[in-house]
Amino acid sequence: MNCKGVIREVSDYIDGELELSARQELERHLERCEDCKMVVDQTRLTVDIFCDSKPVELPADVKARLHEALRRKLQETGN
Repeated sequence: MNCKGVIREVSDYIDGELELSARQELERHLERCEDCKMVVDQTRLTVDIFCDSKPVELPADVKARLHEALRRKLQETGN
């Protein structure tokens, strides 16, 4: 596996959804590639932080602007 392969598979790897052979190949790559190891570690940390956080309630004006922007975008795409 090369660096591009790690990037493609990082989500499934972190979620534990890679087949055994692909996981082993990815882990062998991580043993010798510090850059990819850092990407995987930082991605895992980011996921952990966001999974542990509580939802933030948007202020009413922000929520209204967001809904309006989404409504306009949907109208533009014809949905």
